[in-house]
Amino acid sequence: LEDFGNLNAFRLLSDLRGEHCLFDDDIQGTGAVILTGLLSALRVTGQPLSGQRVLFFGAGQANVGAAGTIVAALRETGLDAAAARQCCWCFDSTGLLVASRPEIPAQNMPYAHEHEPVDDLLAAIEALRPTALIGASGQAGAFSEEVVRAMARLNERPVIFALSNPTSKAECTAEQCYTWTEGRGLFASGSPFAPVEVDSRRFVPGQGNNAYIFPGVGLGVVASGARRVTDDMFLAAARCLAAQVTEEMLERGQLYPGLTSIRDVSVAIAAEVATLAWDGGLTDRERPVDIRAAIEEQLYQPLYPHYA
Repeated sequence: LEDFGNLNAFRLLSDLRGEHCLFDDDIQGTGAVILTGLLSALRVTGQPLSGQRVLFFGAGQANVGAAGTIVAALRETGLDAAAARQCCWCFDSTGLLVASRPEIPAQNMPYAHEHEPVDDLLAAIEALRPTALIGASGQAGAFSEEVVRAMARLNERPVIFALSNPTSKAECTAEQCYTWTEGRGLFASGSPFAPVEVDSRRFVPGQGNNAYIFPGVGLGVVASGARRVTDDMFLAAARCLAAQVTEEMLERGQLYPGLTSIRDVSVAIAAEVATLAWDGGLTDRERPVDIRAAIEEQLYQPLYPHYA
């Protein structure tokens, strides 16, 4: 939907999703993959989702979509909408998004909170004391050493996601995050980074890419014949993806499963999405006894005979 203009994407999604079977990957897919990373990080910190304060660096489709997904997950924990939104703050090219700012886009309004204006990221971190810093700004190096060290001073295990693509636009590198946090940072990036060694410990950066989400969601919708794509499907996708992260992965700093397993991950997500379609009466197709097995039968298998 961004192809019709970035400012139109949220409006088009809102206007069309009730009549057509569609979703926006940059908004909903990225939101789900960011929620996955946060859920994985919380398994390390032992903190509840309701105790988080997330500062989004960049207030475009990806981060605002992620804020909406996190708010939906928080509401399932019992928070009301207002309290859930207070957990999500945005910092863009103008500074901290606050209620007094003029001409705020409609999709950003829920995250424009009462606060004095702050035009410096480090100052915003000191004022808000976030537990997680999520970058999707396209501004390479925006997470400076001072910024990362501030997050590490405020949090025993700071969550720092530098998700801008390609690697050259990442807000910080994996090595910078692990080095500046003395190995305490919980890091994810949008593009791949090589493993990093800090104090004889080897860290494997997770890749928070929405390629984990949209194939499985799309497969589940197509396989079930769902008439609509719902927010619950993306929450289910996020939780399903997080469930694929093992304790061994977390031990080496990996918040997402390896991309080599993405085919199996997609099937698992598709089964969750399809189950929601049948449970919610969103399809007229006959429900198979084994939903996952039925989906696996529909998979395209890229296997070719060997020619000598």
